Amino acid sequence: MSDKTKGKIIAQNKKAYHDYFVDEKYEAGIELFGTEVKSLRSGQVNLKDSYCYVEDGQLFVRGMHISPYEKGNIFNKDPLRVRRLLMHKKEIIKLGSYTDQKGYTLVPLSLYFSGSNVKVEVGLCRGKKLWDKRDTEAKNQAMREIERETRNRSKGGYDFD
Repeated sequence: MSDKTKGKIIAQNKKAYHDYFVDEKYEAGIELFGTEVKSLRSGQVNLKDSYCYVEDGQLFVRGMHISPYEKGNIFNKDPLRVRRLLMHKKEIIKLGSYTDQKGYTLVPLSLYFSGSNVKVEVGLCRGKKLWDKRDTEAKNQAMREIERETRNRSKGGYDFD
């Protein structure tokens, strides 16, 4: 799914891209209560330490912190409760078989609105080693330097005579 077809992005898990190689991305709905949706509209969510797992043919997300709604009272739910993700059965079975393999995990990458619905982008990820992280950081640094040089040259910042 491209970024242009997504709605308003609520939160992104930037740590996931640092810690994992993202092989595939999937879109899933999420089962929420009303006060949780109101908290999401104000952007009070943290995806940093969350992960997904398959249990009894259903997909769940654990560790997603949605802060309690300020104006809610008895209707507020536990901020760290386990939430069910909504996907087609075939996709859940496929993801479950991948996570049974060594080295794969399911990580929520972003949370966004698609119309009035809240969607979660789930990534099928492989863990990075320390040297992988260093290599990725070196490549990103090189790309930043190249972009900086091309900006300077396009502005006429260099005189080659």
